Amino acid sequence: MKAIRTLLCLLLPLSAFAQSAADNMRRVENGLMPWVQFQDQQPMRFSVEDRLKALEIPGVTVGVIRNYKLEWAKGYGYADKEEKRPVTTETLFQAASISKSLNAMAILKLVQDGKLKLDEDINTYLKTWHPELNKGTITLAHLLSHTAGLTIHGFPGYETTDNLPTTEQILRGAKPANTSEVRPFGAPGEKFQYSGGGTTVSQLILTTITGEPYEKYLQAAVLNPMGMTQSFFSQPPPKDKANLLATAYVGEGKPAKGKYHVYPEQGAAGLWTNPTDLAKYIIETQLAKEGKSSKVLSQSMTKTRLTPYLNPNSALGVFMARDGRWFNHNGGNYGFACVYYGSMEGGNGFVIMTNCNNYMIIDEIARAIGNVYQWKDFQDEEKLPLLPVLPDSLSRKYTGSYVEKTTKVKINTSEGGLHASFNDGQPCKMYFTHPDRFVITETPAFFTFKGDTLLFKSGPRERKFLREVK
Repeated sequence: MKAIRTLLCLLLPLSAFAQSAADNMRRVENGLMPWVQFQDQQPMRFSVEDRLKALEIPGVTVGVIRNYKLEWAKGYGYADKEEKRPVTTETLFQAASISKSLNAMAILKLVQDGKLKLDEDINTYLKTWHPELNKGTITLAHLLSHTAGLTIHGFPGYETTDNLPTTEQILRGAKPANTSEVRPFGAPGEKFQYSGGGTTVSQLILTTITGEPYEKYLQAAVLNPMGMTQSFFSQPPPKDKANLLATAYVGEGKPAKGKYHVYPEQGAAGLWTNPTDLAKYIIETQLAKEGKSSKVLSQSMTKTRLTPYLNPNSALGVFMARDGRWFNHNGGNYGFACVYYGSMEGGNGFVIMTNCNNYMIIDEIARAIGNVYQWKDFQDEEKLPLLPVLPDSLSRKYTGSYVEKTTKVKINTSEGGLHASFNDGQPCKMYFTHPDRFVITETPAFFTFKGDTLLFKSGPRERKFLREVK
């Protein structure tokens, strides 16, 4: 009897935790929050499935970290719509620029092992290609913090049938590379400018110093020690992983030719992974910072990695977000979008990955996570007044098509008021905050009617759409 009571005592907390995790998951997946809420109205909440349909997104996968553990992970929608292959927790997505975080760990491990120095002139390590300079000296710290003064923001990738360039050809802008040469735009250390080109320089340094293929070193020195055994940097991906790979969707929901693009710029954009594996990286970073683990980097080197360098928001391969309370990185490849956040204290975080370039569902899931777990840094909806449904006489005044270059906005009346559709996509309900101004929940922007002009303002940018003459 004593043994039974002991067993029950052990099982009950686990059961309660499992129930809590399941409840939290359900609350998140049914509590997506748009960027805007309306005063004196019930808060709008959507399910993941609602938003996949409304935003025409094929699939999304989510993982939430709580108290230094992956509390739950789940996939939604399709990894490949044509094959009817669903997203599971094992489905692999392109991590895009999140690759830079793991690349920085690899470079800093070489620093930790005494094979590189953070403040050394990179020409010490480069043997055949050297970047041109306006003045000054480029160091590894400059490359990892985007302060090296080098060009090339990001890379478009290559079709699966293309000949792939070497790393040196990419840096030289030589065929078959599809980007121009990585060149200086200013002096090193002068200012922050995001540079995938600079990250690719660090990739060349790594392979030069180790004498190993990039993917082999990253697997052995970074991914495997953290338990990220489902992930890889191989480009193109191994054939035996084909059934695990999400297909990229672009344009109006069309699959990418060849299913995805290939990125020989591995350090900048080449990682394939999922939230379960990326959570291991986040947790290891948090534990290493506190001196409780050192699977890849020591406590001191982890603190160096998380310390802003020249720019207050940019550290070494990571960004410091929400006033430094979180470390994070976003990613966007051809047909993929993703983000991760890890808290600097308390062992919390999340990963969200999609197989299209629509970040809206990422933001909405992040708000739902913030609301469920009471992480105030992610409870950031805007509150606006809401007018009653406009009378038909005023609604008809706005109907029609408005065009700006290759984008067309159609305004139609239907049950429940006016709806706007973009390039004949899914209609979006219009919420009027002023007789001539409205918003939609699908994107954080303000629309204003001025005669035959429709102004679209998102952030500092404003676009003008002119009414088509019938």
